[in-house]
Amino acid sequence: MRLPKYQDRGSLEFNMTPMIDVTFQLIIFFLVSSHLAQQEIQVDVDLPTASSGDEMKDEPGRRMTVNLLADGRLLLAGEAIDAEELGRRLGLERRTNPQFELRIRSDRQVEYGRVKPLLRQCLLHDVWKVTFAVVKPS
Repeated sequence: MRLPKYQDRGSLEFNMTPMIDVTFQLIIFFLVSSHLAQQEIQVDVDLPTASSGDEMKDEPGRRMTVNLLADGRLLLAGEAIDAEELGRRLGLERRTNPQFELRIRSDRQVEYGRVKPLLRQCLLHDVWKVTFAVVKPS
Protein backbone atom coordinates (compact mmCIF):
# COMPACT_ATOMS: atom_id res chain seq x y z
CA MET A 1 0.00 0.00 0.00
CA ARG A 2 1.33 3.37 -0.98
CA LEU A 3 1.15 6.21 1.58
CA PRO A 4 0.29 9.75 0.35
CA LYS A 5 2.99 12.36 0.54
CA TYR A 6 1.75 15.52 2.22
CA GLN A 7 4.90 17.45 1.52
CA ASP A 8 3.95 17.82 -2.15
CA ARG A 9 0.82 19.89 -1.43
CA GLY A 10 2.66 22.96 -0.10
CA SER A 11 1.87 25.03 2.92
CA LEU A 12 -1.61 26.08 4.02
CA GLU A 13 -2.18 29.84 3.55
CA PHE A 14 -4.96 32.18 4.58
CA ASN A 15 -6.25 34.73 2.05
CA MET A 16 -6.44 38.14 3.79
CA THR A 17 -7.86 40.11 0.84
CA PRO A 18 -11.59 39.66 1.70
CA MET A 19 -10.96 40.58 5.34
CA ILE A 20 -9.11 43.75 4.31
CA ASP A 21 -11.95 44.66 1.92
CA VAL A 22 -14.55 44.28 4.66
CA THR A 23 -12.45 46.34 7.06
CA PHE A 24 -12.17 49.20 4.58
CA GLN A 25 -15.93 49.07 3.90
CA LEU A 26 -16.65 49.33 7.64
CA ILE A 27 -14.26 52.27 8.02
CA ILE A 28 -15.96 54.12 5.15
CA PHE A 29 -19.42 53.37 6.57
CA PHE A 30 -18.56 54.73 10.01
CA LEU A 31 -16.90 57.83 8.58
CA VAL A 32 -19.93 58.66 6.43
CA SER A 33 -22.48 57.94 9.18
CA SER A 34 -20.60 60.01 11.75
CA HIS A 35 -20.39 62.88 9.26
CA LEU A 36 -24.17 62.81 8.73
CA ALA A 37 -24.78 62.72 12.49
CA GLN A 38 -22.53 65.76 12.95
CA GLN A 39 -24.30 67.54 10.10
CA GLU A 40 -27.70 67.17 11.80
CA ILE A 41 -26.63 69.00 14.95
CA GLN A 42 -24.60 71.68 13.17
CA VAL A 43 -27.66 73.35 11.64
CA ASP A 44 -27.86 76.83 13.10
CA VAL A 45 -30.98 76.76 15.26
CA ASP A 46 -31.66 79.18 18.12
CA LEU A 47 -32.87 76.60 20.66
CA PRO A 48 -35.42 77.52 23.34
CA THR A 49 -34.39 77.73 26.98
CA ALA A 50 -35.64 75.45 29.75
CA SER A 51 -34.94 75.69 33.46
CA SER A 52 -35.47 71.96 33.95
CA GLY A 53 -34.61 68.88 31.96
CA ASP A 54 -32.12 66.08 31.61
CA GLU A 55 -28.64 66.27 30.17
CA MET A 56 -28.21 64.73 26.75
CA LYS A 57 -27.03 61.13 27.13
CA ASP A 58 -25.54 58.90 24.51
CA GLU A 59 -27.82 55.92 24.91
CA PRO A 60 -27.57 52.86 22.71
CA GLY A 61 -30.10 52.71 19.94
CA ARG A 62 -31.03 54.67 16.87
CA ARG A 63 -31.85 58.35 17.08
CA MET A 64 -33.24 60.56 14.33
CA THR A 65 -32.75 64.32 14.63
CA VAL A 66 -35.21 66.70 12.98
CA ASN A 67 -34.49 70.43 12.71
CA LEU A 68 -37.42 72.85 12.57
CA LEU A 69 -36.15 76.23 11.39
CA ALA A 70 -37.60 79.66 12.17
CA ASP A 71 -39.05 79.97 8.66
CA GLY A 72 -41.00 76.71 9.14
CA ARG A 73 -38.77 74.43 7.05
CA LEU A 74 -38.27 70.91 8.33
CA LEU A 75 -34.80 69.41 7.82
CA LEU A 76 -33.87 65.76 8.17
CA ALA A 77 -30.19 64.94 7.49
CA GLY A 78 -29.84 68.30 5.76
CA GLU A 79 -32.76 67.58 3.40
CA ALA A 80 -35.95 69.67 3.42
CA ILE A 81 -39.01 67.44 3.92
CA ASP A 82 -42.64 67.86 4.95
CA ALA A 83 -44.52 66.25 7.86
CA GLU A 84 -45.96 63.44 5.72
CA GLU A 85 -42.51 62.43 4.47
CA LEU A 86 -41.26 62.51 8.04
CA GLY A 87 -44.13 60.21 8.99
CA ARG A 88 -43.20 57.76 6.24
CA ARG A 89 -39.59 57.67 7.40
CA LEU A 90 -40.64 57.32 11.03
CA GLY A 91 -42.76 54.32 10.08
CA LEU A 92 -39.87 52.67 8.26
CA GLU A 93 -37.48 53.29 11.13
CA ARG A 94 -39.98 52.14 13.75
CA ARG A 95 -40.45 48.80 11.99
CA THR A 96 -36.73 48.09 12.03
CA ASN A 97 -35.93 49.47 15.49
CA PRO A 98 -38.50 49.39 18.33
CA GLN A 99 -36.25 51.47 20.66
CA PHE A 100 -36.20 54.33 18.18
CA GLU A 101 -35.91 57.93 19.44
CA LEU A 102 -36.83 61.18 17.69
CA ARG A 103 -35.06 64.37 18.74
CA ILE A 104 -36.68 67.63 17.70
CA ARG A 105 -34.44 70.70 17.44
CA SER A 106 -36.84 73.59 17.01
CA ASP A 107 -36.06 77.28 16.77
CA ARG A 108 -37.39 79.31 19.68
CA GLN A 109 -39.41 81.52 17.28
CA VAL A 110 -41.42 78.58 15.92
CA GLU A 111 -45.03 78.47 17.09
CA TYR A 112 -46.52 75.29 18.52
CA GLY A 113 -48.80 74.99 15.51
CA ARG A 114 -45.76 74.01 13.42
CA VAL A 115 -44.55 71.44 15.97
CA LYS A 116 -47.96 69.79 16.32
CA PRO A 117 -47.85 67.96 12.93
CA LEU A 118 -44.52 66.39 13.93
CA LEU A 119 -45.98 65.10 17.17
CA ARG A 120 -49.03 63.83 15.30
CA GLN A 121 -46.81 61.82 12.94
CA CYS A 122 -45.03 60.36 15.97
CA LEU A 123 -48.40 59.33 17.42
CA LEU A 124 -49.56 57.77 14.13
CA HIS A 125 -46.38 55.70 13.80
CA ASP A 126 -46.07 54.65 17.47
CA VAL A 127 -42.92 56.64 18.19
CA TRP A 128 -43.18 57.33 21.91
CA LYS A 129 -39.63 58.36 22.71
CA VAL A 130 -39.54 62.00 21.61
CA THR A 131 -37.12 64.55 23.07
CA PHE A 132 -36.78 68.28 22.52
CA ALA A 133 -33.36 69.91 22.37
CA VAL A 134 -33.16 72.94 24.69
CA VAL A 135 -30.47 75.00 26.40
CA LYS A 136 -30.20 76.09 30.02
CA PRO A 137 -30.86 79.76 30.63
CA SER A 138 -27.71 81.69 31.40
